[in-house]
Amino acid sequence: MPSQPNLDFCPPLSCCPVCRSRRIYYAFALEEARAVRCHECNFIFLNPQPAEGRLAKIYGENYSFASYDLRISAHATELKAATSGEYLDMIAACLDRSGPQTLLEVGCGDGDLLRLAEMRGFEVVGVEYSAHAAARARTKLERGRVLVGDLTGLDLADEAFDICVLADVIEHVRDPRALLETVWRKLRPGGLVLVATPTRDSWSARVMRRNWLEYKIEHLSYFNRQTMEALLWQTQFGLIGTVNGSKWVSFDYIAVHFERFPVSFWTPLVKLVGKWLPRPWRQKTLRLAGSGMVSIARKNEPRVRPLVSIVVPVFNEKSTVTELLALLDRKELHGADREVIIVESNSTDGTREVVRTYEGRAGYTVILEDKPRGKGAAVRRGLATARGDIVVIQDADLEYDLDDYDALLEPILSGRHAFVLGARHGGGFWKMRQFHGARGVSIVMNLAHWGFTSMINVCFLVRLRDPFTMFKVFRRDCASGLRFRCNRFDFDWELLILLIRRGYRPVEIPVNYRSRSFAEGKKVRFLRDPITWMYTLLRLRLLSRRRLLPDL
Repeated sequence: MPSQPNLDFCPPLSCCPVCRSRRIYYAFALEEARAVRCHECNFIFLNPQPAEGRLAKIYGENYSFASYDLRISAHATELKAATSGEYLDMIAACLDRSGPQTLLEVGCGDGDLLRLAEMRGFEVVGVEYSAHAAARARTKLERGRVLVGDLTGLDLADEAFDICVLADVIEHVRDPRALLETVWRKLRPGGLVLVATPTRDSWSARVMRRNWLEYKIEHLSYFNRQTMEALLWQTQFGLIGTVNGSKWVSFDYIAVHFERFPVSFWTPLVKLVGKWLPRPWRQKTLRLAGSGMVSIARKNEPRVRPLVSIVVPVFNEKSTVTELLALLDRKELHGADREVIIVESNSTDGTREVVRTYEGRAGYTVILEDKPRGKGAAVRRGLATARGDIVVIQDADLEYDLDDYDALLEPILSGRHAFVLGARHGGGFWKMRQFHGARGVSIVMNLAHWGFTSMINVCFLVRLRDPFTMFKVFRRDCASGLRFRCNRFDFDWELLILLIRRGYRPVEIPVNYRSRSFAEGKKVRFLRDPITWMYTLLRLRLLSRRRLLPDL
């Protein structure tokens, strides 16, 4: 006999809500629910999801802390107001226009953020799933409105808001992509969205693992930085930055959380500490970076096709630059438009004259430097000029095959990854560099590659085969706000390490590669460049992670 359907759950989803991949596999059990992981983008979500009746019981009158435990009701309200104030400060730092601002909060709960925003002069509208919470929120507002329901089903005018806040709400919705698409429509051109949500990148998630407090059945989605930013990018938001989320808490607040959502080992431990902790200390407030992250993005103009910026640093490459630019001119990208930015560093062999023939040509930007400062300096100049959604770095020496562009761009265009490396010959060790008539040089350079790769992998806890490939492809917003210093080939190390330390784990795609010899014009220097590489690695390993985050 066929099995009876479980009425507590909806029919299962057939694909990942973030990247649309159908390669979704069982990850772990959560109560009687099932969490699955997308093999492509690493997004975790409940599948199947709890039915409406099951969720309605959870989101009852006592769902919020203020109503759940009256002992800390006023105290919890104060803590939420302090956290809300920090969100509004972040928004204020990103506003690019003055005058009255209209703020929409989806999942406004008891209205603490709305109340504070109204006091700061915002015109506010709240949307809340729970009728009980919405009623409490209305009592705190003087002019603002609070609507009950789902944003995607409410009749709110398009382009009516300057700001939208999604604080601890996107993990609760059935279709996070549909929610952000709706938010995009409701915002005016250039409007801001703030998304605060638990992240699997947080220290609490890493320490508590399957006992993480955020693994609960009403949380339908579990983001990390990569999946959150990918979803914002796909829904046509331009990322301003993502920072570690912090909240104002106290021991009593944390204790109630563990009491409400019991966790083996941790709940008894918190109870034991609470018995011995003096009362004044239990309600002492502190700012804690626990489980969350906060992303702020700006509404972009609608795009039919993403724009790819191809940055080409050129210096003394007359023998290859003509062919390279001709190949680029003929190269068409599937699913994307392109712009080519050529940075010429005052060559002495006639290269500049070849490059100047592309001045004024549609789709090309030519930058002529007054003197050579190194490949890194040229790439930095190109990055500052790039307008594209995605950046590709392309040397002018024809070592790499332009036919690999589509394979390198596909993981980013599909939303599965933000950072891609083209691994030369699949990262094969001895095939990396083979110089005709110079076997000894080949062996030394391949051994050096293996040694430097091991250093990168050990120092930054990655498993890369070819971190120093020229083919580095990434979403431009990943590098937003990063301060680059390197001018020579150490820039390859600096770019890679800074993106890794920001939390982006590159995926490696095999590409075709033909190494040219020193006689053919290879510019790396045996003595000088390895010293700068090691210095860059040490400097960036010791760099405070706080300096890698945007100023919000």
